[in-house]
Amino acid sequence: MYSSKSFLSIALSYLGFSVTDGAIRVLVVLYFHELGFSALQIASLFLLYEIAGIVTNFIGGWMGSIFGLNITLIAGMLLQVLAMGLLTVDHIFLTVPYIMLMQGFSGIAKDLVKMSAKSSLKALNQDETESGLFKCVSILTGSKNAMKGLGFLLGGIFLTQFGFQFSMGLMAGTLLALTLFSIISLPKNLGRSKEKIAFTSLFSKSKSINILSLARFFLFGSRDIWFVIGLPVFLQVNLEWSYSSVGSFLASWIIGYGLAQTLVPKFITGDQLARAMGNKAVAFWTGILVLFPAGIALLLNKGFNNEIIIIGLLSYGIVFAVNSIIHSYLVLAYSNEESVSTDVGFYYMANAGGRLVGTLLSGWVFQSYGFLACLWWSVSFLVMASLISIRLPNVRV
Repeated sequence: MYSSKSFLSIALSYLGFSVTDGAIRVLVVLYFHELGFSALQIASLFLLYEIAGIVTNFIGGWMGSIFGLNITLIAGMLLQVLAMGLLTVDHIFLTVPYIMLMQGFSGIAKDLVKMSAKSSLKALNQDETESGLFKCVSILTGSKNAMKGLGFLLGGIFLTQFGFQFSMGLMAGTLLALTLFSIISLPKNLGRSKEKIAFTSLFSKSKSINILSLARFFLFGSRDIWFVIGLPVFLQVNLEWSYSSVGSFLASWIIGYGLAQTLVPKFITGDQLARAMGNKAVAFWTGILVLFPAGIALLLNKGFNNEIIIIGLLSYGIVFAVNSIIHSYLVLAYSNEESVSTDVGFYYMANAGGRLVGTLLSGWVFQSYGFLACLWWSVSFLVMASLISIRLPNVRV
């Protein structure tokens, strides 16, 4: 059975970290756009963030199985504190290589914390039903995104009220206090394997995990192609929104997206769970997402007001929430308890790869061809994700 104390300790650590992760993203994008950086230059600032995520997910699960998931989670939180502390230096030192390096630290931190928190759910799920696991995945994932959305909001407000450096220092101090609490409260030896885990186990031998990971690559790449650079810069330049307005809108979207994720189990329960996790159902939900970037692009091309993006984004967020929860549950359902951290690490390595490609494309495509092109690239990635999902095995619930 789930220990409520253990679950709450993990959730609090993960959610507190997620606030800083969202805030840093907005602070970096808006601050460096203000300094005159191009969209492609801003995208390059996140290059090491995503590359570090790929490497961290690859070896993070292996480290978690050896040292315990509580250790990898705390290590990630401390590394985030360090990265934010090093961003409090004077602006003359905030060069592109320096920011890239700090973002690399944040990328390692984020994926250590995410891998540890997500894998912990399987490690704690000893006597629970699959429906119970699905519910806990939805609650943790949805709450995380809501807190990340709060971070987006705070990032925009902090930049306006306090400036870049002070904001980083404030968040570093707060996260350090939470980390000290986590060291005391997190369960010990969580997810630590009783057997020696070979390094070769990092490469998933599961066909289902491999297919799901490839689908995840295209799913999250499709989102970031238009969401990471293109959308916030478009809102700021074309709609002439202020920093706080951009941060507030992105925050509202992510918070709503997170809340939608927590509600998914209310509509998918019992016998419905098996049908919802079937390959055709997964491919269907991914395919529906195509309608939103394609619809927004077509309407903008027809001369509709730019505000149509706002309406489209709200609908897109609900459907993307369903897709994200299904994927997050499936990776745990396909894994066994002994290999869960390495399977989850491999899966999120693909996720980080998709985010890396999506981020780079977001900067390059937006700068070269504009926001409409970002939307059409997103469509192509979604089609690939849907076609790949058809190959997934069905889950026995």
